[in-house]
Amino acid sequence: MSSTGSAAAAVTLDAVRKTYQVGEPVHALDGVSLEIPRGSYTAVMGPSGSGKSTLMNLIGCLDTPTEGSVVVNDQDVSAIGDRKRTTIRGEEIGFVFQTFNLMPRLTARENVALPMVFRGVGRGERRERAAEVLQSVGLGDRLEHLPNELSGGQRQRVAIARALVNDPAILLADEPTGNLDTETGAQIMGLFEDLYDRGNTILMVTHEREIAEHAERVIHLLDGEIERIEELSGVGK
Repeated sequence: MSSTGSAAAAVTLDAVRKTYQVGEPVHALDGVSLEIPRGSYTAVMGPSGSGKSTLMNLIGCLDTPTEGSVVVNDQDVSAIGDRKRTTIRGEEIGFVFQTFNLMPRLTARENVALPMVFRGVGRGERRERAAEVLQSVGLGDRLEHLPNELSGGQRQRVAIARALVNDPAILLADEPTGNLDTETGAQIMGLFEDLYDRGNTILMVTHEREIAEHAERVIHLLDGEIERIEELSGVGK
């Protein structure tokens, strides 16, 4: 793979190594090459210490590789400065966390609008776009509710709307159902399937096989390397 990546790829990793110096060097990722196609739905699994979080941090522009290149939406984010990487993170990456990470004193609409503030989008446009995205995740009637007035599933929907508001190249989800009961988790996975059907690119870390089986393929990591890539027969099995 070239350092510029494929035009059909949302993300391309080429011979990526990430080494931490903790006494002896620790190779969190050891020569990983990977392409995430645009419009694909990929799950990442592996035991603790396999490199899942490091992979997400590199793709999410939260860290840089020791060696190799990471290309996000045709931009090599491993070869740019912190300020430019922060801009790309805000514009090209949507994050969904297990713990929601909502601002408690902001309404659902204000939480979703927050990423647009940093892009300099005007207040009226922010309010309109936030309402539109909340409507798309089934929360059109909860625009002015605070997080503590929402259920866990509704809070995660707000978090997903916030991740989508800048129309990112890729949606990164880290254990998105980890803090939800089984029924609510199933509803959130149904929403991810809807997002995939609408053409969003999704990369999701999970330790649950049942959750991973909602994806098109599963990347299995072990000791910082790709152990295997498993193609699944269909989304939402």
